[in-house]
Amino acid sequence: MKKRLIILSDLWGFEEAEWMDCYLKILNPHFKIEFFDSRKLVDLDLSDNSEGRLHARFVNGGIDRGVYKLGLQEKQTVIVLAFSVGGVIAWKAGLKGLRISTLYAISSTRLRYEKEKPDCKCTLYFGANDRYKPEVEWFRDLELDLNLIDDQEHELYQDEEFAKKLCQKIIEEQIEADK
Repeated sequence: MKKRLIILSDLWGFEEAEWMDCYLKILNPHFKIEFFDSRKLVDLDLSDNSEGRLHARFVNGGIDRGVYKLGLQEKQTVIVLAFSVGGVIAWKAGLKGLRISTLYAISSTRLRYEKEKPDCKCTLYFGANDRYKPEVEWFRDLELDLNLIDDQEHELYQDEEFAKKLCQKIIEEQIEADK
């Protein structure tokens, strides 16, 4: 039986996320995948979908709504792959009781404000050139590994080579966890 993997989008959602195809092609044979479009999860008004407006809506109550709704929908232990704001939603849901075995959060820069971590394995990746990534001290304080990807910005998760390497790591770690 395949393990469940939930995927949470960045603030742009999945509608035009062609980069997601690479992840799906590799992960689909190994996991039962469920998608959560972060914009829909938090009930955003998309009439004005400029980056600034979307970001403000997530920060001003949207993330909390997403945490609540994700907690309502997920009752079993899951593996989470989350991009940008999706990683913050998953992290906070884990703090509120969502059972996560492993959280893979990519470019979830708002995590830099968090003071505690969920009770699960957390694997975080950031572009080395992402100006909003957490400081080294934050990783040290929360006892997390620092995974910086050289020559990458915030949207490193859209890079096909990064996606392939990450997917392979997820598959290998989950096979190892089953032993």
